[in-house]
Amino acid sequence: MNSPIQNKIGMVFIPVSDMPAAIAWYSRLFGLTVGKTSHEGRIYEVPMQGDVDLNLDGHRPVTNSSQPLCFFWTGDIQAADAFLRAEGITIARPVEDIGRLLPLRFTDLVGNPLMVCKKMG
Repeated sequence: MNSPIQNKIGMVFIPVSDMPAAIAWYSRLFGLTVGKTSHEGRIYEVPMQGDVDLNLDGHRPVTNSSQPLCFFWTGDIQAADAFLRAEGITIARPVEDIGRLLPLRFTDLVGNPLMVCKKMG
């Protein structure tokens, strides 16, 4: 059966409780300049490369998941690990070799679980 729904992610929403602090944190994480919010200061679109958008969302209460909300690619997992540690970002689980990926779990400033991964081979 054909579906009118594409199997393509358009946007990821990350719940935040302190929008200015979250904007500063994510901007520092990606080395970006801080921009402006929309929706009366409740949404911030983090400029991303590629097709998937990342929005910080201040509309909902923060309820932390046990699974990462999303992951970001890196070409150098050791450099990513060193960067996160130097920035004082909480490492939830160190780099693991799971075959196809080398994931590193960390949390944002309100405890949202995130991951950075290096693709192997």
